[in-house]
Amino acid sequence: MDKQRIHTNPQHYSWLTDQLSPPSPLGSGLFQAFWVGGLICMLGQAISDIGVHLLDLNARDASTFASISLIFLTALLTGIGVFDKIGKYAGAGSFVPITGFANAMVSPALEFRREGLVLGVGAKLFTIAGPVLVYGVGASVIYGLIYALFIH
Repeated sequence: MDKQRIHTNPQHYSWLTDQLSPPSPLGSGLFQAFWVGGLICMLGQAISDIGVHLLDLNARDASTFASISLIFLTALLTGIGVFDKIGKYAGAGSFVPITGFANAMVSPALEFRREGLVLGVGAKLFTIAGPVLVYGVGASVIYGLIYALFIH
């Protein structure tokens, strides 16, 4: 058999992946994903409750406050390298939609920070995450700050 046929043979590829892939412990992986994802959701609810009871926000504003706080915390933890460790431990459990979104925004930009703020971080934010996501987050933060400081 020639080399090309070996690499394109689906049965051979399947056999190779079975031989070279380490088995993943399903039970402990599910448990880790469940408790970390639950903890993140519980943190979001606690932040929302703090907004309602301590900051005197209505439920809608408190949920916005919780979303912004979770995005900020995830971006910060991604920036200092902690969120990657959480992701390795909990797998998909750490990527509750809002934290996964924030991590997807920050991670590519960090890889290119040596190239500078404009050509590295800024360009990669637009290239990888897409202009719509970057504009949406940026605009919502600016709008939220203006609303919180001047309108509300």
